[in-house]
Amino acid sequence: NFSPDWVWIKIRTQAYNHVLWDTLRGATIRLQANQTTADGTNTNGLTAFNSDGYDLGDMNNINKSGDSFVGWNWNAGDTDGKTYAVTVVSDSGNKYRFDGFGTSAVTLDLAEGGTYVFDWSDSSAQSHPIRFSTTSDGTHGGGSEYTTGVVKDDSAYKTTITVAASAPTLYYYCQNHSGMGGQVNTNSTLGSSNFDGSRHVTTKANATAGFSIIKYRGTGSTITIGHGLGVVPQAIIVKTRDSADHWAIYHHTLGNGKIAYLNLTNTPASSSAYWNNTTPTSSVFTVGSDNKTNKSGDDYIAYCFSGVSQFSKFGEFEGNGNNDGPFIFCGFSPALIIYKNVDSAQDYIMFDPKRIHSGESLDYVEPNTADAEGYLAVDILSNGFKITHETNTKLNGSGNTYIYFAWAESPFKNARAR
Repeated sequence: NFSPDWVWIKIRTQAYNHVLWDTLRGATIRLQANQTTADGTNTNGLTAFNSDGYDLGDMNNINKSGDSFVGWNWNAGDTDGKTYAVTVVSDSGNKYRFDGFGTSAVTLDLAEGGTYVFDWSDSSAQSHPIRFSTTSDGTHGGGSEYTTGVVKDDSAYKTTITVAASAPTLYYYCQNHSGMGGQVNTNSTLGSSNFDGSRHVTTKANATAGFSIIKYRGTGSTITIGHGLGVVPQAIIVKTRDSADHWAIYHHTLGNGKIAYLNLTNTPASSSAYWNNTTPTSSVFTVGSDNKTNKSGDDYIAYCFSGVSQFSKFGEFEGNGNNDGPFIFCGFSPALIIYKNVDSAQDYIMFDPKRIHSGESLDYVEPNTADAEGYLAVDILSNGFKITHETNTKLNGSGNTYIYFAWAESPFKNARAR
């Protein structure tokens, strides 16, 4: 019932891998939560993102005949769009820069259907009206001005473009002077150029839901990356797209010197190389020199989450080893919960109220394994969840600490207990 930006599917009855897609990498490009493998193309997997859902092919992991499946879907914003503050600097001739970023004439990523405002009211830019063309350097390069979806307000020093579907590769240029601009990639995949960090990245963000997706390229040395949430993210999941390496998790309860691995049972590891011992800010997160988060030349995908009242919470709880297990307050009725023991090498647990096993038991899968479902005794309540009749270390170990991720079905809607 909405256009999803991140889709996670698991077969319930067979030992097949978890499969994940997102709109920044594009349909058919999959990752696997329980595997270290790089992303790859499956033309028979998720084949299209639509305005109200998605299309699937005949891949066994997501559509095996006669089997049952579960899918979770996140919305990273209904539309793309951004306002860029334009300045002009002297850099082997005058050049455009955006949002104070330190590189001139960058190649922009703008999504089809997105609306982008280029504000050139800064005194350095007022004599340099920004325009678009299908030819490098526009009219100075022998081309003509591109006007589809473009609104010019020169009195306010603003140029706005709504990128058309199937728009060609564009170039931005100065109406009055040559050699100032660069290329515009008009992406059928989604996301927009973000210049908040030290690295130019592509970001799609839904601040209302506290969720964003970021594509970035690693450098091997410390960089900051704009996440687009406007508040401090409490959880971040990162995967290299090019190398066989682990999924990296930042969780605010673990702190900026530790990393958890989505695909492993391991307890969190300590090192400054993951997040550079730096807590995320309201605009950026930091990655150090470790290959899991910042290998030189590798492309990465990151999923960032901030807690939103009545919708999402990322916290920790302590197990008690009793049949009367702990109650975890969320402030809403969770539609999805992921948790893991961080004091012991145990599997992750992933469950939701859609998959009722029997009575007060819910089916669960493990993000770090391909295993078919198991079940646990748990109550999903109007304001959180409670572990019941579970005493083992994986689910409710006495004195063990568990980190968790919890989401309601939609932001700011009334939660209902079953």
